[in-house]
Amino acid sequence: MKHLFVVFIAAALAGCAGNSVYNYKVSTKPYTVGGNTYYPMASANGFVESGNASWYGPDFHGKQTASGETYNKHAFTAAHKTLPFGTRVNVKNLDNGLSTDVVINDRGPFKSGRIIDLSYAAANKIGMVGRGTARVKISSIGSVNNQNTARTATTNSEKSNNNYYVQVGTYSVSNNATAAAKKLSNMGYAQAIRKKNGKYAVVAGPYGTRARATTARNNLRKTYSGAFIVE
Repeated sequence: MKHLFVVFIAAALAGCAGNSVYNYKVSTKPYTVGGNTYYPMASANGFVESGNASWYGPDFHGKQTASGETYNKHAFTAAHKTLPFGTRVNVKNLDNGLSTDVVINDRGPFKSGRIIDLSYAAANKIGMVGRGTARVKISSIGSVNNQNTARTATTNSEKSNNNYYVQVGTYSVSNNATAAAKKLSNMGYAQAIRKKNGKYAVVAGPYGTRARATTARNNLRKTYSGAFIVE
C-alpha cells in the first residue's frame, strides 16, 4: 500500500516510534496523493470515526514516516490521512471487541474504504494480522504533546489564531446536524456543531488563517455550494 513519506528537517528517533519523547510538529498544510487533496486537522478533540482498518509492517520497518519519525513495526503507531501527528487514538476492533491505543505518526492509508493503517504490533493486539483488515471504531484520547507542539509557520502576514471556520449548513434537528458533521469527518475535515437560537450550525475547522479557511471553503463548495467562512 502506498504511503506519503515527507522529509522534515529533524532527526528521526530510531527504534522508539510512538514514544512521547518525539517532538511531533502539527501542520494543517494540505497535501495531494493520487489526485486527492487532504486537509490535516488542527485539533483532534472529540474525533470519532468508524470504518475499515488495515496494517503495514516489514516493508516499511526502519523507514521514515510522514512525521519524520522512524517507523517501528513493533511500536503502537498508525497512519491516518488527516489527524494531527502525535494524536493518541483508541482503536476498537468491532468484529471481536479487542482494542488498543496508538499514536498517529504517518499519513495513509490511501486505498479507498480504509480509515487507518496500524503498525504490526497494534494490528496483532486487536487480532487482525491474519485477516489483514477489520471493522474498527477510532476515538481520539489526547496527544503525546499535550496539544502544545510547535505549529508550522504561516507563509503570509496573517496571524495564526485558529479562529476561522467554514460553515456548510444550518439545521433545526440535531440528528441532521450530527449526520452532516459525520459526513464532513468522513471527507477528512475536523468539524464541530454550534448551537445558536435553537439552530445547529455545522462547521469545518478550525483554521489558523483566513487563507487556509478560504482554501477549505473553495474545496467544500464542490459539495456545499453555500459554504462560507465564519470567525
